[in-house]
This record gives sequence, C-alpha cells and structure tokens, in this order.
Amino acid sequence: MTKEKILVTSALPYANGNIHLGHLSGAYLPADIYVRYKRLKGDDIIYICGSDEHGVPITITADKEKVTPKEIIDRYHNANKNAFEKFGMSFDIYSRTSLPVHHKTSQEFFKSFYDQGLLVEKKSMQFYDEKAKMFLPDRYVEGTCPKCGNEEARSDECEKCGSLYDPSELKNPKSKITGQTPVLKETSHWFFPLGKYQQRLEKYVNEMNEKYGWKDNVLQYCKSWFIDGLKDRAVTRDLDWGVKVPLDGVQNKVLYVWFEAVLGYISATKELFQMRGEPDLWKSYWQQANTKYIAFIGKDNVVFHTIIFPAMLMAWNDNNKDKYILPQNVPANEFLNFEGKKFSKSRGWGIDVDEFLNLFPADTLRYTLAANLPENKDTDFYWKEFQGRTNGELADILGNFVNRTFTFVHKHFDGVVPERGKLEKIDIEMLELLNASPQKIADLLERYKVKDAVFEMMNLARAGNKYFNDSEPWVSLKKNKEQCATTINICLNIIFTLAEIFEPVIPFSSVKIFKMLNARPTEWLKCGAATLSSGHKLNQAEILFAKIEDKVIEDLVTKLGQTEDKPKEVPEEITIDEFKRVKLQVAKITAAENVKKSDKLLKLQIDLGSEKRQLVAGIAKSYSPDELVGKKVLVVANLKAAKLFGIESQGMILALDTSEDGKVKIIEIDESIEPGKTAK
Repeated sequence: MTKEKILVTSALPYANGNIHLGHLSGAYLPADIYVRYKRLKGDDIIYICGSDEHGVPITITADKEKVTPKEIIDRYHNANKNAFEKFGMSFDIYSRTSLPVHHKTSQEFFKSFYDQGLLVEKKSMQFYDEKAKMFLPDRYVEGTCPKCGNEEARSDECEKCGSLYDPSELKNPKSKITGQTPVLKETSHWFFPLGKYQQRLEKYVNEMNEKYGWKDNVLQYCKSWFIDGLKDRAVTRDLDWGVKVPLDGVQNKVLYVWFEAVLGYISATKELFQMRGEPDLWKSYWQQANTKYIAFIGKDNVVFHTIIFPAMLMAWNDNNKDKYILPQNVPANEFLNFEGKKFSKSRGWGIDVDEFLNLFPADTLRYTLAANLPENKDTDFYWKEFQGRTNGELADILGNFVNRTFTFVHKHFDGVVPERGKLEKIDIEMLELLNASPQKIADLLERYKVKDAVFEMMNLARAGNKYFNDSEPWVSLKKNKEQCATTINICLNIIFTLAEIFEPVIPFSSVKIFKMLNARPTEWLKCGAATLSSGHKLNQAEILFAKIEDKVIEDLVTKLGQTEDKPKEVPEEITIDEFKRVKLQVAKITAAENVKKSDKLLKLQIDLGSEKRQLVAGIAKSYSPDELVGKKVLVVANLKAAKLFGIESQGMILALDTSEDGKVKIIEIDESIEPGKTAK
C-alpha cells in the first residue's frame, strides 16, 4: 500500500486562559486520533500546533492583572502544554508565535506582499479612546451587531452570526478599557486585497470538496462569505504587542493577528526541523505538491483556514519560486457545551482539562469526548454520561473482556497463548469480523468520522464479550480442551486488535494492554486474526478502568451548581434630569410606634419644617420606637403617598442595607441642620 506524506495542524489556542473540554472536542482530540491512526498505518506524518501569543485577548488579560503580556503568555503556554501532554496529545511540536522564527516568517510574508505592490495603504476610521489615549483593537470595543443585534459584538466582527462589518457600523460602542463611548479617528493601515482572490478561492473550495468531500458546515460557512463578497482586510493594527511591521519609519504598528497567527503553522514546522538538525526538511511538507495538508479546527475558525490562509498562500505562490500547498481538507467540528450550557469562564461554568485530569484518567475523558464529538452539530458533556461510558463501556465491556480472558489463560494455560485447533462456525464468524474491523474503522477515520469509528471499536469489544460467553470456555475446558484453547487463542487475538485499533483513542490503556500481551503494535491493517502465535508468553493482567461511584458524580454536579456565578444585577440607569425630580429633605422624627400585626413596620410622625407628615418605614427590626424620637433623617419628600397595613405613608426614609438578616441603618443628619433643608 502506498504511504502518504501528511501535514496535520490544529488551531493555535490563545495563550490567555486554560484549555477546557470544549477546545479538545473541536480542534485537538479529532486531530490526535487521526494522526495516531496514520502513524500506525505507517504514513509519513507530522502534527503541528502551538500557542497564539499576540492576540488582543492576551493584552486584555495582562491589563486586568496589571502584568506584562509576556508574563501571561509564559503562564498559559506552559500550563496548556502540560495539560495537552497529560491528555495524551501527540504533537510533533507545540511551538509559540512569540519566538523569533515566527516573527521572521510573518515579516517575510508581509514584506513579499508589500514589495510586489499587493498591499494597499489606506486611511480609515478606527475607534479611539480619548480617555485612555489609544486606538482600540476590536476586542477592546463592544457594541450591538448591525446585522443580528447581538449586544456583545466586537468592533468589526460578530461571533454570534459571523458577520464582518466596518467599525462605523457598530451600534452603541463602548470601550472595554474605560467604559467610555469611543470616537472614530483616522489612522493608516495596509490592507490585503482578499476580494482579488474570490474567484480562485471558490474554485479551490469546490475542487477540494469534489475530490475529498468537505463537511457541509464548512461549505456553508464558505458559501456565506462568497455570497457577501470578499473585501479588503487590514493586515496591520495600532498596538505595541505583536510582530512589528518590517518597514522603516513605522512605529507602534504590528501585524494583525489574523494575518500572522496562521503562519505559526509554518514557523513551528521550521522550528521542528531546526531542532532535529535538518533545517531545510520543513519544505518537503509545506512545499511538496504530493503532501496532504489537513487543518483541524473548531467552527469559529473556518473562514481563516478555508479562505484567508489559502488566499495568503496563493498570493505568495504567485510571486515566489517555492510554492506552498493549500489545505486538502478542513474538517471543522461544531461546539461542545457543558451540562446543557456554553462553557463560560466568567460564570465558572465548565471545567479545565488540567482540573479534570486531576480527578480522572485521561483515557476516560478521551473516550467519552470521542464517542460524542460535535462533528455535525453542537453536543453536550454531562457528568452522568461520562460516568455511564466509563463504567458501562470502558469497564464493563472492554475492561471486562480483557480481564476475564487473561484470568482464564493464566489459570488454565499457564499464561501462554494456547494453540488454535479446529474452527467451528462461531469461531469462523468471529475471525471474519476480527479481520474486517481494522479496515472498516480505517475507512471511517479516512473520512474524519471519528465518532462512528469509536462506535465500531467498542462494537468489536462487545462482539468479543459475546463470543466468550457463547463459546463457554469454562464448559469446553472439561469436555474439549482443544476447543477451549481455540476460543482463548482467538480471544487473545481480539484483545491484540482492540489494543491496536483503540490506541488512537485511549493510548495510555493501549500501552497497558500491549504490556499485558508482552507484545508491540503492528502495522494497522496487519492486526487481526493471527497476530499472536501459540506458545507466546503473556504478562500478568491489571485492571484497566476503575468504576466511578455515584457519590463522586453527585458531588461534582452539586459543586457545579454551587460554583456557577449568578448574573450580576445591573442597576437601571437614570438620567440627571430624572434624578433631579427626586426631592430629598431633612426631617425630624417627633413620634414613633409599632404597626399592629407587623413585625417590620413602624409608624412615624415627622417634621419637615414647613409641614408635618406621617410615614410608614420598614425598620422595626433595626430600631425601637423610643430610640428614633428626636433623630434627624433624610426622606424622599415628593414620593407618591401609599397605604401600608391600612396606614397612609407620605414619603420614605433613606436607610442602608448593612447585613443579610434584614437589619438596616438610617442615614442620620447632623443636629445643627434644620428640618426642611433640601439635599443637592
């Protein structure tokens, strides 16, 4: 079989926060499963990823924490790198866009476009915060989307509907730095003529889809962009943090992150082969026509990998001798939600990967996510489902089959693979299924149908359990030991095949099974009916998957409900004119008594200087009638009269809520101030 040369990338995560389960289901776990499968198949494949360290989210996080962007990216790059390793991600390199190799690569692309006259310098109106004295990048501005009405849209892009627009079209803009309404101020930037490539891009997408079958969600994203028409996009921005624009006399401008971040795939590949001592070998993956490039992403990154990055590569290829390949496929996944809601760091809803792996083994998470990937629509992670798949599938089906087979072979065949004898119908049918399974699963993985592939993997384990039960080796052991030996021989070869085909999904458990088998993986399609020969010595078994108790899951669900932040109440805003209508006057309390049938209310007589009034105030739990007489307080004097417990109240005393038990403290006025004086 012909071996393929394959380049795989996963979207570069922002280094401003921890990786959570939703990230894994989108761009990382599906890619890792595909890469591990291809390695077992014997293909020449490299897997590239790294941190995106120049996005505005990094500067926002740094501003909030009052530290430098460098401190933020160092913290989260290392944290996420470690979390990925614990999860079992098999990157060939996990690089960083803050490295010199990336800055140089990005500047080379910009300079090439600039020198060929492709970039156009334009003056444009950008949001400017007059209080902060700075131009505001898109994520520093929030307003209402002019297309869908989303009130949390960025200055030039809406994450909810995916629309791009001119900043001047954003409604009700606010600066995230000062809360002020920013002004539009002229600045100058270089623009990439994306529209110039629309016809070529449409042809490229159509051809790739016809040859390799792109996912419908990806095609629909592309189609919507093409219908709207591609427009020029700024490739620079006014910011200190980032890749500096490589032109003399240009200050305080960096390359826009959308332009330089995708080039991180190329710079990371360069770094990889520099570390391997073969600095030019990266070209054989990026600039060799027969290399297959697959870009794994979440749906929020579709446009960058199907339109913008390909357009940049086309532009380079038009004027340079060394030609880059374009993505052959971009199998984007939808979103994974958590217990029915979107992951939200601000509300504390969800769980980080590192936090999860401190509680449970990586393989249980990998399997649960893989079995429920959001390949065609959004899906949810539920703690109960995680428990069910761990206990009911990994432990009761796969783990049970491995354990019962090993227990039997060590007890009755001295831990040695017994010789296979005459085959009965049940044996032949099982061997046919066993031999067919690797190819069936491979066909699904080749089409990026990971969820279906995982289903077939577990189906083989189910079939193994059924075969063991139906063959009844505990019976044939006494009646026909040759038949018993045949059953156990086949069961052990099923286990070998399960260890191999499950390796992309649960690699840590696969290693354990191969250790128990005292064997090593073979090439993917060579695993099957006759992998283990008779007489092969096995090692002792170990429990693969521990069951999760109900109490553990119940505690996690309870904790989740307690830790979710409730939405903060935002007080209704009033204008200064509305406030001026409120008349606050000093009053002296001349008499006070309890209101019958109420433990909260007091009836007060007050002197406003020019008139006397009666008030009903809910302060009985805080004050006795006697201690109020003679105090001067502040009251709302023009409040419409109301009746409480049948008693008319002509105003309201101002008091402060000081505790959770209902007690308040009235606002006392200095004795020297006469009743009737107005507060201003």
